[in-house]
Amino acid sequence: MKKQTKAIRTQTKKSQYREHSTPLYLTSSFTFDSAEQGRALFAEEEEGNIYSRFSNPNVSEFVEKVCMLENAEEGIATATGMAAVFASMGALLKSGDHIVACRALFGSAHQIISQILPKWGITYTYLDANASEAEWEAAIQPNTGAPAARMVYLETPSNPGLELVDLEMLGRLKQKYGFILSVDNCFATPILQTPIDFGADLSIHSATKYMDGQGRVLGGIIVGRADLMAPIRFFARHTGPSLSPFNAWVLSKSLETLDLRMERHCRNALQLAEALEQHPDVKAVHYPFLPSHPQFELAKRQMSAGGAIVTFEVDGGFERVKELYNNLTIVSLSSNLGDTRTIVTNPFTTTHSKLKPQEKESLGITEGLIRVSVGLEDIDDLIKDFTQAIAKSAEVLQTTER
Repeated sequence: MKKQTKAIRTQTKKSQYREHSTPLYLTSSFTFDSAEQGRALFAEEEEGNIYSRFSNPNVSEFVEKVCMLENAEEGIATATGMAAVFASMGALLKSGDHIVACRALFGSAHQIISQILPKWGITYTYLDANASEAEWEAAIQPNTGAPAARMVYLETPSNPGLELVDLEMLGRLKQKYGFILSVDNCFATPILQTPIDFGADLSIHSATKYMDGQGRVLGGIIVGRADLMAPIRFFARHTGPSLSPFNAWVLSKSLETLDLRMERHCRNALQLAEALEQHPDVKAVHYPFLPSHPQFELAKRQMSAGGAIVTFEVDGGFERVKELYNNLTIVSLSSNLGDTRTIVTNPFTTTHSKLKPQEKESLGITEGLIRVSVGLEDIDDLIKDFTQAIAKSAEVLQTTER
């Protein structure tokens, strides 16, 4: 069977009630048939549910589906995407270790790497997404007092600049140096990109985004090599970033339509990006499947479509952005993404506001940058809405300048 069929047909075993759709298992704990079974479950001699902080049928179904979509051996679900990022690092890194990361990261991931991990004696090196293989190799090896990399962590495409990292190249370096290659695959989803196929050891998602797809629940997931999942599972079991059974049930059902939704998301995003690129009042447009994207060829090699995020920049700074927002009639204003509804945010003042000015500058996060999470609305309506809002904001800017 193909993946889309498996995503729909994978379910927990039916109960005595012969339900067609997986029921909710809203229970904090599970009973034992005997004292001996309880002993065997805790000794991990027998597989089964003990406590929903450890495992739950709804959570297990969700994990099984994502492992199948990502070609991963095992996985674990968490309460949020950032809980997944932190659990993967907290479980696998120790004092004295070194992490090499792509500079273009979501703000909270940057804070973990630059503010939290150093408190435990874990050092880091940042590289630009478009760094050469030689530059990546130099950073991974012992250098300027830093030890060899224990982990390489990255997002591709990145948030919010939509920069790409060559996964095949890092897969080669991983085979040579033996570090853990961990990829945040949230923007691409396993429908558009499977990092494990390029040599990644872990693939991480904020399931809050496209896996849910309708802005309803929070969730995260880590999938990958079984030997790495064992310490991550231990870490999560004892620190408690558990995904709720209800959220897991919602997410598992949502995976049944992920392929269908991503097809429409990507088609809308490409058409919007093309329209914005032709707009005379738009300074720059970034989208991986636009020929003007500097990594267009790489995007086509490692992604099946360009994703649902478009970023564009306007002159006039944040004042222009505010006017543009005021004139949008359909689009939602939120820092979230991955919804059926199109959402815009200004990373400079929201998701990446805690970055230092020089960090924002190095990532191209300007006051006039707008990140668009393109939804499933009619594309003609979206293009009209953005076109008129951009034009009206330009008029206000010209009035101010006079």
